[in-house]
Amino acid sequence: MKYQPIQNFINGKFVNASTSKTLDVISPIDGNQLSTVPMSSSKDLDDAVQAAKAAFPSWSKTPIKERVQVFFRYKTLLEKHLKELAELCSEENGKTYGESVAEIEKCIELTEFATSLPQLTTGEILEVSKGVECRTEHVALGVVASIVPFNFPSMVPNWTLPNAIALGNCMIMKPSEKVPLSCGRLAELLKEAGLPDGVFNVVHGDVEIVNAICDHPSIEAVSFVGSTKVAKIVYQRATQNLKRCLALGGAKNHLMVLPDAIPGMTAQNVAASMSGCAGQRCMAASAMVGVGNIDHIIDKICDEARKIVPGENLGAVINKESQERIEQYISEAEKNGAKILVDGRNTKVPGKENGTYVGPTVIDYVTPEMSVAKEEIFGPVISIMRTNTVEEALAIENANPYGNAASVFTQNGAMARYIIDRASAGMIGVNVGVPVPREPFSFGGWNESKFGVGDITGKSSIEFWTKLKKSTTKWNPEAGVNWMS
Repeated sequence: MKYQPIQNFINGKFVNASTSKTLDVISPIDGNQLSTVPMSSSKDLDDAVQAAKAAFPSWSKTPIKERVQVFFRYKTLLEKHLKELAELCSEENGKTYGESVAEIEKCIELTEFATSLPQLTTGEILEVSKGVECRTEHVALGVVASIVPFNFPSMVPNWTLPNAIALGNCMIMKPSEKVPLSCGRLAELLKEAGLPDGVFNVVHGDVEIVNAICDHPSIEAVSFVGSTKVAKIVYQRATQNLKRCLALGGAKNHLMVLPDAIPGMTAQNVAASMSGCAGQRCMAASAMVGVGNIDHIIDKICDEARKIVPGENLGAVINKESQERIEQYISEAEKNGAKILVDGRNTKVPGKENGTYVGPTVIDYVTPEMSVAKEEIFGPVISIMRTNTVEEALAIENANPYGNAASVFTQNGAMARYIIDRASAGMIGVNVGVPVPREPFSFGGWNESKFGVGDITGKSSIEFWTKLKKSTTKWNPEAGVNWMS
């Protein structure tokens, strides 16, 4: 076991959970055990909540321009420890080192945005009648919680923690039990950056902690990122307990490829989108809809896919169960008449035989009713469906219950605009395989990819993590009484 047993981080200290139950933390790269993670109890969560409640009055009353100084220092620490954080991310998640570096760089960008919040939360003031002023200001909610997934051990936590905390809240974070190491290191860096004890806390566990977060009367808001099935449960349970909730779910992102698309650029984008982070991201290309004769582009996609080598420029999937599930999707598609152009099943990496790898997979002649066309695979697999018209392609995309992302590959600006207007997704790309907005633009999908109002990052997140206070003042008695006062 490479690392010491993982502990919770409560009130500025690493502490043991109240239970003895643990899970092994296994690296998908080689199958070696990294550590153990505690399955905490509701008592452990309550300890963290009480620490956060105690820290909230002082932290929320600290001026925001002073609060963000912590995040200037935190950003510097992320930059200083980039290599270490990337290596840790790669170890526990299985993604390549280069992908892990990109993840930490995104954490830095997210933190940079948080440092700009004093300029974005100034509120408004207006003389609405003679001598009468109305003013608005953003006020922190209190204790909030963030439940994060395995696929981005550092980035998704940084979707929420810099903004929520800079805006004056105190946070409880529940990492995925599959990748618990990175959150602990982030907690250490925040403490080193000067964040007061109790403002950020980490509680490890499984469904018991998720339920306890949704039920705890002192937690005001919950953010969640994970599968749609669980996102619905979390959203319903949290809102039933009268909390704010923003729950991001799964996706089935469609890339529409038109015959006039530039073959080389399209192929590179499609292959990178479907295989990046081993396909374990909610913005991955999972379904491609070809319009008309695009055989020449499919040939190039296959060429690009064959350049992607597991263990070199393709990371592992998170565990054996995921590997088996992904391969089952491929086999089922083949059985139902689809053609496997590039086959990633039964992949072994020399020297890492116990790692859990699936090679890049390109499946052609998929029909819309097949499972690979409808369900989130979360692996390096692209399913190609063929249509004759753009309207047919849009009908397939619109019928998909999810709504995270969609992209179109074309050189026709009018056609691109036509598809942008009609695709049912919150994030659209034109000749971009992974249309993730950069800060300050927010991240968020539609339909069954998101439950709740607003987005989780960018300017939109301000409304989620704060409540608006309105004050009306009058100091001049000579103005007399009117319908306002």
